[in-house]
Amino acid sequence: MQKIVLILSVFLILQSCTNKEEKQNTSVEKSSYLDYSDRDDKLSGGVKMIPVQTSAGEFKVWTKRVGNNPRMKVLLLHGGPGATHEYFEVCDSYFPNAEIEYYYYDQLESSYSDQPNDSTLWSVERYVDEVEQVRKALGLNSDNFYLLGSSWGGILCMEYALKYQQNLKGLIVSNMMASIPDYVAYANDVLGPQLQPEVLKEIRDLEAKGDYANPRYSELIYTNYYPEHVLRMPLEEWPDPVNRAFANLNSDLYVTMQGPSEFGVVGDAKLKNWDIKAELSKITVPTLTIGGAYDTMDPKHMEWIASEVQNGRYLHCPNGSHLAMYDDAETYFKGLIEFIKKVDQEKAK
Repeated sequence: MQKIVLILSVFLILQSCTNKEEKQNTSVEKSSYLDYSDRDDKLSGGVKMIPVQTSAGEFKVWTKRVGNNPRMKVLLLHGGPGATHEYFEVCDSYFPNAEIEYYYYDQLESSYSDQPNDSTLWSVERYVDEVEQVRKALGLNSDNFYLLGSSWGGILCMEYALKYQQNLKGLIVSNMMASIPDYVAYANDVLGPQLQPEVLKEIRDLEAKGDYANPRYSELIYTNYYPEHVLRMPLEEWPDPVNRAFANLNSDLYVTMQGPSEFGVVGDAKLKNWDIKAELSKITVPTLTIGGAYDTMDPKHMEWIASEVQNGRYLHCPNGSHLAMYDDAETYFKGLIEFIKKVDQEKAK
């Protein structure tokens, strides 16, 4: 009899604990991060086509919001010029868990956005103006607006901050230097000699002839330079978002602005003489620069940028290349998310 009473007592105690746990679980407030019920983009899954005014008329650019957070909203500026938002899709594996709201965005002439094929619109100044129009349309402001630019997007980030930093809460310059001439010198003097001598000679011979359209030129760059300094994985293992971004590249825009290769800037590219080193000290907004040890960009230069702006921090990815968000993802996103949250905490004081 005593044994039955003991068993019954234990059962009642366990049942009581279970009931308390269930009540506690039901009382936990559900996060509103994925609640789209009150958003005007609910039926499009966060997608908005935003009209932008240009000297050639009005066009629309594609954006897509993920999540809700009134204090932390990140607008992603892709590289190229002429690449797409697609290679940023790795953010889906990191930002939601941190409850950071973020926006994919295809710049004019890229992928899902309008493509007027008008080279008069292909300038740094015009694209900076476009970013400002997108910011206004999305309702981003200094209470919540973080601007993250990768590669060419990093150029836009820095130029945007020089003109509109009063609208920013934080700035992230990912894998981009503040000087194209310095980038070219780094490619020629440091990275080039790391290639096999016969490969470098063949590349230089083709460049000397201006034979950039030769399939052999692309083959040499893709098979020898890219797996070392753009994304440190065998080409056949490159993630799908990266492959799609490369496949959907607007090559006319890319070649006009950057030249035909990631191996420096060659030919008569519009960005060839771009340099804002002397202006970096004007940037006062909290800034994070990100560099990779094997990057096409000089990581020491990107660390230097962080020391030149008035409130800068540097994140080094020891295993990373130009797409450090992939080949050193844990370092990249840990540091990036820590920066965003730290700035948010500092602003809340």
